[in-house]
Amino acid sequence: QVQLEESGGGSVQAGGSLTLSCGIPGYTYHSATCLGWFRQAPGKVREVVAVLGKRGIEDYADSVKGRFTASKDNGKNTVFLQMNSLMAEDTAMYYCAAGMPTACTVARGWRGFGPVLASGRGTQVTVSS
Repeated sequence: QVQLEESGGGSVQAGGSLTLSCGIPGYTYHSATCLGWFRQAPGKVREVVAVLGKRGIEDYADSVKGRFTASKDNGKNTVFLQMNSLMAEDTAMYYCAAGMPTACTVARGWRGFGPVLASGRGTQVTVSS
């Protein structure tokens, strides 16, 4: 499995914004059928935040709809997560991943995202209220 590196995390106050980015090696980027952002808070399971599929498919967790926007730059093989109106409950370690799930949807969850081609070590996002 290819190791990715996320960047852009940090500490912000509630209502603030952050943009995460994640560069993916070209072969992996173009082989994956689904690119995703995930998060995991202490004591909780990893959850899907947003996924981007082929042909413009986008899907978001209900908890972030209208606040978070995932995007990708095919020229730079990079995925982004723009996070606005951050809330304390968004505090978590955020990860990016590239996979080949049978369906690129949030509903499949992290366990259903595989086979995972690449995943990152995470970047911490802390939102203070």
